[in-house]
Amino acid sequence: MRILLVGASGTVGTAVAGALAPHHELIRAGRHSGDVRVDLTDIASVERMYQEAGALDAVVTTAGHVHFGMLEETTPEQFMSGLQDKLMGQVNVVMAGIKHLRDGGSFTLTSGITAAEPIRLGTNATTVNAAIEGFVRAAATELPRGLRINAVSATLLTESLDSFGPYFPGFEAVPGERVGQVYRRSVEGVGTGRVYTIWQ
Repeated sequence: MRILLVGASGTVGTAVAGALAPHHELIRAGRHSGDVRVDLTDIASVERMYQEAGALDAVVTTAGHVHFGMLEETTPEQFMSGLQDKLMGQVNVVMAGIKHLRDGGSFTLTSGITAAEPIRLGTNATTVNAAIEGFVRAAATELPRGLRINAVSATLLTESLDSFGPYFPGFEAVPGERVGQVYRRSVEGVGTGRVYTIWQ
């Protein structure tokens, strides 16, 4: 397959690339690095990414940022930043990508454990991740030409413990290699409208 991996240089993206690259042709995309560059918050940039990438069998997105902070101190602009980046960024990838995927192709998006397990300072993350999963379930009923869409929801990765461990007290971390294999299941499998969880 020809697979576009958006967010390939991040922690999750690196794990996904490790799982997919030995078996498929991988086109890596990112804001600052990769075979093609893209700003997911800019639909024109997303369109250019697809033009440069060419025909595709699958698209995987592991990019997107959310805001962490006390809700009472969060500004509307800070809350909107997560909606525009991780949520609408991935929605943009799907909306623009429908016409670029070959028949029977697939999208795999990234949510996260906070969709179901809120954490302190993480209201924006929970809102964004839950919305991504709702989008996936609904979009699966409308995609044409046998296209599929799923999301992967992981807990904290072992490789991210130093950066994000304090936000997830008591959560079991999982190795990136295991997470990468779940993305491979979404890409190579037959499921659609699914949220694949790796929570422990």
